[in-house]
Amino acid sequence: MSEHEINNIDSIAKALFVVNRHAKTAPNPRYLYDMKKEAITKLIKEKHAFKIGLHFSDHPKLSHQHSTVLVKVSDYYFHILPSKEDFKLLKHLGKVDSNYRNPKPQMSLSHAKKILCELLGWSYPPKSEQKQTYTSYFTPSSLGQMSGHPYNKRKWRY
Repeated sequence: MSEHEINNIDSIAKALFVVNRHAKTAPNPRYLYDMKKEAITKLIKEKHAFKIGLHFSDHPKLSHQHSTVLVKVSDYYFHILPSKEDFKLLKHLGKVDSNYRNPKPQMSLSHAKKILCELLGWSYPPKSEQKQTYTSYFTPSSLGQMSGHPYNKRKWRY
């Protein structure tokens, strides 16, 4: 593997970390989690990421304990949902080591998304994130949209 590929895998790992960190606090994280999942799956298929073992989840669903797969990409570790084969093939490592933390990269979310979109062959920004632009030529009016006085809309029940 060339030095360029290693640096590329490092930047992909950093981008995964940034996307994963932002997904945890995003109001609508589905796109970010899908991006993480697809990128890790691709890296595993290309043998740039490796499944280490199974961990108990820190956040059990509906009070039921479940496991996640620990994946190593460069110097970073991530968790993904396991497949049935993972339970047969991977060793269970027990609880997550809460003392270990991934290194914190200096990368913006937009740069991280660009890196992962390039890896996955996705367009950036996705259509769901593209902002609608308005020109100053036409400004929609709200005239005629209100029916009656706003105080008349509230009906009191006694």
